[in-house]
Order: sequence, then structure tokens, then C-alpha cells
Amino acid sequence: MSDATAFDRTGDARFGDYVLLLKPRVMSLVVFTALVGLLVAPAQVHPFLAFASILFIALGAGASGALNMWYDADIDALMRRTARRPVPQGRIAPDEALALGAGLAGIAVVMLGLAANWVAAGWLAFTIFFYAVVYTIWLKRLTPQNIVIGGAAGAFPPVIGWAAATGGTSLEAWLMFALIFLWTPPHFWSLALFMKEDYHRAGVPMLTVTHGRRATRAHILAYTLLLAAFALGAGFTGLGGPAYWTAAVVLNAWFVLGALRIRRRDEAAAEADGYAAEKRFFRFSLLYLFLHFGALLADALIRAWGAS
Repeated sequence: MSDATAFDRTGDARFGDYVLLLKPRVMSLVVFTALVGLLVAPAQVHPFLAFASILFIALGAGASGALNMWYDADIDALMRRTARRPVPQGRIAPDEALALGAGLAGIAVVMLGLAANWVAAGWLAFTIFFYAVVYTIWLKRLTPQNIVIGGAAGAFPPVIGWAAATGGTSLEAWLMFALIFLWTPPHFWSLALFMKEDYHRAGVPMLTVTHGRRATRAHILAYTLLLAAFALGAGFTGLGGPAYWTAAVVLNAWFVLGALRIRRRDEAAAEADGYAAEKRFFRFSLLYLFLHFGALLADALIRAWGAS
């Protein structure tokens, strides 16, 4: 666990520091995928209740981020990518981050239960627990499979959104879960390829540290092929439609080609060009997920328009 005495607060925290504590970039992905889960569900939700549900899901995501930054302050201080976060910089004390994260978690879960239903609230509570405890406290520093198993936390938002709309879950909700779950390893392992030294310095057993970059490249390709097969197969279910099929074919062809290119990369050449291909693959992986879920939403709107 992080040593709370190692980061003395400087007292110069600003509003933006508290926003950063909630990991707004991660929150944007959570909000979007949860919104898609809510909107594609076969249920009519009042716009105000839909807004409230997404707001409290976002608060839950922010709570997870704050709890993660509280516990990981020690290793964040050692990594170039995270060293300027507000807790290792001393602008927010670890105990303050813990209190904010725990408080927001409680508010988010209770308010989602009151605004939507307690099934959605239960899934939100489980997601926060999974990210803060199972992933952050347990898996992240224990196993190179941390991202694979811990990725489930990031895959729950569309399930929560679906549950907020319907009061339960279904095959379609879990298909959206699986899409994010299978996407997570190639997304984060491509980041680890050009941030290996950060993880090594912090003692985080990322796959690049425990097995090396060559093995990580092979794992990225394997998971990308599995993801592509699943993403295309999902088009044959109730989630499929013209927008999704178009996006799935184009995006997965590009993603697989990118993974093949990364797999064949020579380490010396990759280092010489600053891991340019790996960085492009990582950036595209973000677009990949947003466009898949955008296509799901487009097909739902097309179906709704056709039924009207």
C-alpha cells in the first residue's frame, strides 16, 4: 500500500487537480460506453433519468480513479507518464484522495440506485470494488496478467448502462462487455511496449517487464486476432446492423494489420524510430473502441427510426 507519509501536501491544489484525480480521460470512455449501453437497450428511459444515471456512473468512474491514485501514489511517482499526477506531486494528500474516492463511490452507488434501479447500482458498486481492490491493490503488482483480468473493470460500463435502462442484463449487454474486455490487453500492452522502462522502474510486473517486448508483441497479435473474430461474430447477433458491420470490417482489418506490423518489428529498429508504429497502434486502439460503440448506437437509432 502507498505510504501516505511520503507525499506531504503543499497546499496549492486547484480545482483542476481534483478533476485530474478522477481520471477524466478514462471517465470519458466510461461515460460513452455506458451511454451506448443505456441507449441501445430495449427500453424507454426518461431523458432526465438517463442523464442522472450517466452522471452517477461517471461519478463512480471518478471514484475508482481517485482510489487508484491514492493507492498507486508511490509507483506513480516513479513513472514518467504519471509522475505529475496531483498525489505524487504533493498537491493532494493521499488521505484526501482516499476520502474523496470513497465518498464519491458511496454517493454514486446510492444515487444510481435511487435514480435508476438497484441492479445497476449493484453492478456499479462491484465495478468500483473490482477496479480499486481486485485490480489496483491485488493484481497490478502481482501478475503480468494484471491487465487481462483487471480489464473487466473497464468493460462493465455498458452493462451498467443497460441495467439502468432495463433493470437487468442480457446477452447483448455481455457482448458489449466482451468487446471491451478483449480490446483491453492489446490496447495497454501496446502502451507498455514504449513505456517499458516506466513499469520496470516502478516494479510493476507488466508483460514487457516479465516476458520482454518480443513476447508482448506476440500476445498483442493473439489477442487482436481473438478480438477481431469476436467483433465480427457479434455482427451476427442482435447488436449487428449496417453501421456496425461497416465499422467492424474496416476497423478490425486495420487493427489486425497493425498488430502484424508490430509483431514483425525488429527491436533495434523500433527503438531507433521511437516506437512510432507502437504509438500509432495505441492511439488507433482508442479510436477503434469509440467507433465500434458509435456504430452500435447508430444502428440502434436506425432501427428506432425504421420502427417509427
